[in-house]
Amino acid sequence: MEISFSFLQILVIVVEFAKFWIEGGARISNDFGMTNDFPVSLILDRKGHKIYSVSPNQTVFEAIQLMAEKNIGALAVLEGQRLVGMISERDYTRKVILRGRVSKETPVSEIMTPKPLTVAPKTTVKECLEIMTANHIRHLPVLEDDLLIGIVSIGDLVNFIIQVQSNEIEDLKRYLAGGYAG
Repeated sequence: MEISFSFLQILVIVVEFAKFWIEGGARISNDFGMTNDFPVSLILDRKGHKIYSVSPNQTVFEAIQLMAEKNIGALAVLEGQRLVGMISERDYTRKVILRGRVSKETPVSEIMTPKPLTVAPKTTVKECLEIMTANHIRHLPVLEDDLLIGIVSIGDLVNFIIQVQSNEIEDLKRYLAGGYAG
């Protein structure tokens, strides 16, 4: 029997998992004991700090091309080194396609989310999930001293949680089998 899920069903599962996580139902371990307070910097260190960006003057078409090429759902909008906005596939569908605009003629500045919510490297995974859930966003720029050092997606957070929990399960299995090294 083959089981398949639609994108919407997977999104509902992710949101429900995030709610469960935020409410404290999930606890993960780190060097300080049982906690879900890992800093988001740990995720950036693991996935890398590569940032894909466009300028506000580039066209939406160029932004969508870059997202497709890099298989990502959002881009930072930078003026020099300064973050001035975010543009996502959601912005494209809601502010270009549904309004009958032409992506090759529309500048990113007209549809980007200006002054996006940001977090610091020390912001916890739990806090990031709370921000994303409360504000219905999927990407959070991470700033250190007003400099963009990375972007985390809800997928990055969920994958991190799954990996940590898988490691914890393996540790528990080894412990129960008498082979836990600590």
